Amino acid sequence: MVRNYLSDPVSPEILDRIADAALRAPSAGNSQGVAVVVVVDESKRLAIAELGDEAEYVAAGFDPWISRAPAHLVISVSEKVYRDRYDEPDKLDPDGNAIEWPVPYWWIDAGASMMAVLLAAVDEGLAAGFLGVHKMPELASLLGIPKHHHPIGVVTIGYPAPDRQSGSLTRGKKPRSKVIHLNEWS
Repeated sequence: MVRNYLSDPVSPEILDRIADAALRAPSAGNSQGVAVVVVVDESKRLAIAELGDEAEYVAAGFDPWISRAPAHLVISVSEKVYRDRYDEPDKLDPDGNAIEWPVPYWWIDAGASMMAVLLAAVDEGLAAGFLGVHKMPELASLLGIPKHHHPIGVVTIGYPAPDRQSGSLTRGKKPRSKVIHLNEWS
């Protein structure tokens, strides 16, 4: 995750390829409930930075990474699209009822789309960072996202500039043995 960018713009062709990567991620039942808003307009990026409390971040001594990133990709997902898809005949259970969702797969698909965007940016020679904006209704309103779609956050994209590392990185990495288990959790 990068939190500082050069002001150099990213070409529309590159941004199209990165946005397309979001749509190549898995989609439960091929529901296709993930959507992307590509934001390059400076006034909208500044408004997103305000929603992301960038001023507080800068006051703590960090760079203005949200407003400085020349592009933002906002990924959203619609539970409604998934539920509508699973009401179609080929997805009903043998009794003709909609399935019970053991987990909300729309959120999983949105996360997979976000990861695809991050990796696509790196493949294009760019840097990217994820911003979990805590003012999602305001973000949706700013970008005209329909009510049934919910943004999961913002991926900032651009050419990397020298970056001050987050204090969270001093926490260290958990030992592999604590998070990877073979055959069973033991």
